[in-house]
Amino acid sequence: MHLPAAINSFKSSNLISWKTTGKLQQTLAGCIELSRKTLQSGKVSKVKIWPGFTGQGRYFEFHSNLIPASIDFVRESLLCTSLCKDGYKIRTVEHLLSALEAKGIDNCRIQIQSLDSEDTEVEVPIFDGSANAWVEAIEQVGRKEALDRCGNNVEKLAPYLSEPFYVSRNDSFMVAFPASKVHISCGIDFPKGK
Repeated sequence: MHLPAAINSFKSSNLISWKTTGKLQQTLAGCIELSRKTLQSGKVSKVKIWPGFTGQGRYFEFHSNLIPASIDFVRESLLCTSLCKDGYKIRTVEHLLSALEAKGIDNCRIQIQSLDSEDTEVEVPIFDGSANAWVEAIEQVGRKEALDRCGNNVEKLAPYLSEPFYVSRNDSFMVAFPASKVHISCGIDFPKGK
């Protein structure tokens, strides 16, 4: 099964259900601002991450366009993960989004801009090639309980699988199994040069 078909099949099936975690949704305790020359385009990008309300999730703002950090907006890209909506593309989102997930930030607005106001594509800086710069920035500003617009907290939901799920494409594959805790194993095998 190819990835887009697999995602749609997965989302519309009974394979996944959402359950409460016993934890409250979190956001940043303050604002983060980082900028750097990007890897692929060589242009400078400026990223500002703002605290968010419960239920908003993580989303990007680029030229006043909102692009949710959701599998629904992922488009095929070479050597990075890209989010696209309404003709706008944000590339290399994977390190920032992994840092936010790892540090438990459920809701935030990620404002990103390129120095060129005509750009319809922008890259998130990847710094040293890891998520470390983002993790350190999140730890420095801290996190807090996210509230809705009326000042109420909301419990975090998490997806649960009811049976194993498998998807492949060419020589790549992913398998997910039902489990009480998240455990991720991964590997990569680059071809050897001649």
